[in-house]
Amino acid sequence: MTSGFVPPPAVPLPLAADSASRPGRLLEPAEWAAAGIPLLRDPRDVVAGLHERHRPVPPTAVAAVLDAEQRVVASASFRHPETGADGWVFRNALLARLRRIVPHDLRRRTPVRTAVLLNCRTGNGAWTEEDGAWMWGLRDACTLHGLRCGAYITLTAEGWQVLGEGRGGRRPFSGSPVENQPGEPENGRAPVPPRRTGGGAPEALRHTAAR
Repeated sequence: MTSGFVPPPAVPLPLAADSASRPGRLLEPAEWAAAGIPLLRDPRDVVAGLHERHRPVPPTAVAAVLDAEQRVVASASFRHPETGADGWVFRNALLARLRRIVPHDLRRRTPVRTAVLLNCRTGNGAWTEEDGAWMWGLRDACTLHGLRCGAYITLTAEGWQVLGEGRGGRRPFSGSPVENQPGEPENGRAPVPPRRTGGGAPEALRHTAAR
């Protein structure tokens, strides 16, 4: 018969996935405001243009890339889960879309293009943890693609809000109709304006947009 110290039952170590808690993959409004996100010169024009092009309904995210003059050069919309996702999941979804619509700018010392995100969701325009996860995902996706991180905008039944800036408006809102302009096809895509070359022949402007 032997006696000795009996070790306590082993306590399982936490998994790596559990250690990376979801709150660590979101940004609070104060953190976002302190991140130096560049202001949009005309947020209403950007929101209206993306709404007209993609006509999002909840839950839809619209990622757009702006040039140095803050013109939309490419955009993509996609449906996303309303619950059960965090910043890491949102980052991967955004990065996949950005890679499809624009080449990366990782070789540049300073980003020249800016990515913005329009999130059409339910609820009101007040900040939520879902918004914080999207902010984290947008910032990280921009870093990995060599873009400047731009504005995060919510589109709800109450209207649109640029979070962290305090700017917003009642129109467009989620589900609001888009009035067809003269000459606009039935599918809702805006007509492409012509421009004239040196010889006077009209040439259609090309716009890159991905759904």
